[in-house]
Amino acid sequence: MSRAFLIAARRLAVVPRGGAFARFEAHELAAGPIRAALDDVGLAAAGVDEVILGNALYGGGNPARLAALAAGLPETVPAMTLDTQCCAGLDAILAAAARVRAGEADLIVAGGVESYSRAPMRIRPAKGHDGQPRPYDRPPFTPWPDRDPDMIPAAAALAGEFGIRRADQEAFAVASHAKALSAPPSDEIVPLAGVTRDAFARALSPALCQRLPVLAGDREHAVTAATVAIEADSAAVVLVASASIAQHMDRTALEIVGTARVGGDPGRPGLALIPAVRRLLDRQEMNVSGLWRAEIMEAFAVQAMAGIAALGLDPALVNRGGGALARGHPIGASGAILAVRLWHDLMRSKQDGFGLAAIAAAGGLGSALLLRSPGDHHG
Repeated sequence: MSRAFLIAARRLAVVPRGGAFARFEAHELAAGPIRAALDDVGLAAAGVDEVILGNALYGGGNPARLAALAAGLPETVPAMTLDTQCCAGLDAILAAAARVRAGEADLIVAGGVESYSRAPMRIRPAKGHDGQPRPYDRPPFTPWPDRDPDMIPAAAALAGEFGIRRADQEAFAVASHAKALSAPPSDEIVPLAGVTRDAFARALSPALCQRLPVLAGDREHAVTAATVAIEADSAAVVLVASASIAQHMDRTALEIVGTARVGGDPGRPGLALIPAVRRLLDRQEMNVSGLWRAEIMEAFAVQAMAGIAALGLDPALVNRGGGALARGHPIGASGAILAVRLWHDLMRSKQDGFGLAAIAAAGGLGSALLLRSPGDHHG
């Protein structure tokens, strides 16, 4: 089997729904990061074998194809859109890695894009002649209504099950915002509409958290507006390359040393990243002590906290520049954003180490990616 590398990684800032990106369609969001990633490594658009993007809210069609054409890629480059909800952006990268490892491609643009602001209205037609069209907020994620919880109540149930108190969730959220505000500048973000940094991070305080409304759960273990990632717009892409391309880069590429996708309990969707990471590390015959950095999705504070605790991750190594609680959650792009942030963090390092990105999705899906930094990024 061939080897696969990440040789470039770019993203937009994450902007809350209805904000500065509200007028852009999904493909318009993705086009800039695609062009920037190719420009970063001096590769021509004609050398791209395929584009694979995750998306959850577009409403049909193939936004990856629109994004590829909008970015100036040749019409001969095929494109495919994946929808595994929150996992979609990371799953697109895993799919690209599998194709490169199989020797079926040398260079794939992969990632995710989401516009909450431009998501279409959802209405189902009537089933009978006398029925009425029925609006809906989301599709089903399992065939069993009693095992298909909405994500906020599911997070609150998880907090009660694991005994994770509201105050601890709020402390986690406060820390996420603080890390985001103090993070050093990075060249990972492609400017759009004058936005050059994530727009939501703020000086969140425990006092403010206590005043925010409860969304679900009992008083002690409640999920609140502070501990749930907000709806947002963004896009993120990486270049997945074969060894034959990576060896010609002017800086050392990061190898994709492992990937994993799992299914879990649909009724407890937030836990699915745990078996995904365990499977990933088991395949590499390593444990969490070998990790140098980790990007864990913060769709909910309780979800990230449960995953960190169950896996035994060192909290000091997780989401060092803040997480989705401080940025927002552009569903189909969120997993790709984790990969972009991880790539840049590892590239800034001067030591050998492994980096992990992991995310869970509605329906009980989990995905994980393991990158290796050789420590010398100029050799």
